[in-house]
Amino acid sequence: MKNKKSYDVVIIGAGLTGLTAAFYLSRAGINVAVIDKETKAGGVIQTKQSNGFTYETGPNTGVIGNEEVVDLFQQLKGSCELEIADPKAKRRLIWKQGQWHDLTGGPKAVFTPLFTWKDKFRTIGEPFRKKGNNPDENLSSFVIRRLGKSILDYAVDPFVSGVYAGDPERLIPRYALPKLYNLEQEYGSLIKGNLKKKAIFKAQREAGVTKDVFSTKGGLHQLIEALVHKVGSENIFLEAQNTVVKQTKESFKTKFNITEEKFSFRSNNVISTVGSYALPKLIPFVDKQLYDSISNLNYAKVTQVTVGYKHWEGGDIKAFGGLVPSKEEKDILGILYTSSFFNERAPKKGALLSVFMGGLKKPHLVDLPDDEIKTIVDLHLKEMLGVSIFKSDLIDINRYQKAIPQYEITTRERLKTIAAIEKLHQGLYLAGGIRDGIGMADRIKQAKQIADTIIKKA
Repeated sequence: MKNKKSYDVVIIGAGLTGLTAAFYLSRAGINVAVIDKETKAGGVIQTKQSNGFTYETGPNTGVIGNEEVVDLFQQLKGSCELEIADPKAKRRLIWKQGQWHDLTGGPKAVFTPLFTWKDKFRTIGEPFRKKGNNPDENLSSFVIRRLGKSILDYAVDPFVSGVYAGDPERLIPRYALPKLYNLEQEYGSLIKGNLKKKAIFKAQREAGVTKDVFSTKGGLHQLIEALVHKVGSENIFLEAQNTVVKQTKESFKTKFNITEEKFSFRSNNVISTVGSYALPKLIPFVDKQLYDSISNLNYAKVTQVTVGYKHWEGGDIKAFGGLVPSKEEKDILGILYTSSFFNERAPKKGALLSVFMGGLKKPHLVDLPDDEIKTIVDLHLKEMLGVSIFKSDLIDINRYQKAIPQYEITTRERLKTIAAIEKLHQGLYLAGGIRDGIGMADRIKQAKQIADTIIKKA
């Protein structure tokens, strides 16, 4: 067969996880091949430029939430430039009863109309409440127990819609929001935990973990291009079809074709970053019964509608964006005001917005025809941002049938099964959004940890 080659590691998926792992491995002298079915590297991270606007069709932002993110950008310095969101746009807005309200913390939260007075006073007693003892308690129950129903409805529910496009009744904090869960488990209280961890937060900040929202100048594709350059485009195989991994006594064989050309790569290690639904076909040698507890992973469907105006005549958008609680019964999850916190995303007097629809609670909206989606966006922008006439200079609709994995009650069994598979098939790593978190920082951290494990074994 033509193109029979040997590598130390074969990575399936040229998204952020796969490329980051490939970067650290190749930097350590490990021979790597990255395989992807798409025509471009980056996975869901793609930046477009049109009519004076620069926008993302996948993730819009990341958070500098761990030291791995800091390290990656330090290593890529000169190849791509980190862009931190404008501090002036840190405001988060919540829609309630026909208007936007600032989601504030600290003493100012006493005056917010978002929460009931009962729950405001109830938070005073939060440090004295008993610690929960159900590791599989859902997020809704967790928040009501510790803080109150109105805080669930007008803070946590819209936050979950914005991050997971999910449902608090189904998400399990232990897996979906482990930092929140661990505050209660380790300190007995969210408030006490935050206070006691101030020294840790200070040390993290000194190490560069600022929790700031970030992108890269010119769009997130600059990060992808920098990683591709460092890994070497000759080691990245795009438009791969019929990819399948087989295990022999001594190694793995990954076979695929690009048009009529066939490839067969031998390697001691394989890293998969594909979704749970693609694993049985990609890696058929794993017991099918083991896949049952992985392939049942639920994914939220999401539509992102990017809207651009060369001359903005709507309301105040000097904020990060606005989230819409489920309780308000609207047909959008929220609006991101991208041009308010990143430079050169829209003409100087213009605006760039991203409107999100669908999610776990209203998946049917994702499959609506374009005209109906535009009508929904039109109605909401008029109501929420004072756009008198829906006449934008840019509109781009992108649908994602399997957008965001949901860390629900099935997560514990899935993680247990992944560990069992990796133990049984040494050298196989099942990575990506099926475990370890869904954010860009999570993907970078996971990739570096896997790379470090392989490097130590080399």
